[in-house]
Amino acid sequence: MPKFKPHADKLLLGSIVLLQLVFSGFFIFDLGSEVFGWRSLPMSWEFHEAVQLITIAALLLGSGLGIIAYRNLARQRKEMNRQMLVARNAFHELIQQSFTEWGLTPSERDVGLFMLKGLSNAEIAEVRGKSIGTIKAQVNAVFRKAGANGRAQLVSMFMEDLIAE
Repeated sequence: MPKFKPHADKLLLGSIVLLQLVFSGFFIFDLGSEVFGWRSLPMSWEFHEAVQLITIAALLLGSGLGIIAYRNLARQRKEMNRQMLVARNAFHELIQQSFTEWGLTPSERDVGLFMLKGLSNAEIAEVRGKSIGTIKAQVNAVFRKAGANGRAQLVSMFMEDLIAE
């Protein structure tokens, strides 16, 4: 299966669309000229048949190239999903490694992960079934062990590591 470069794909698809528009215009004009009598000179049946054969070939070519372009897009989407999965796993590993280096307890790890996901203290308390006071203490322990002064700094620590890699 041919694999085109993005620029070649755009050029090819643009050419196909242009061809299809030109031949569609011919058929619209041809129909209009028959219905409304626009044509002053008769068109030979040979010319008409030749245009129809070229149009059929262009439509078949357009369909085939459309299928190739669709398959290329599907392949690119699949590759991007794979890369996102790799990045997600790498980010998760980075988080777990940092939590281990900081010496977080299992409860602090959970709280840290929920903080990175953007949950508030009240939401974390609800999800974990703990009191807000317990969550605040664990949040402060995470900040202290990580050397961060707040959620924004905690998130930025991971973003810096992710971007640096």
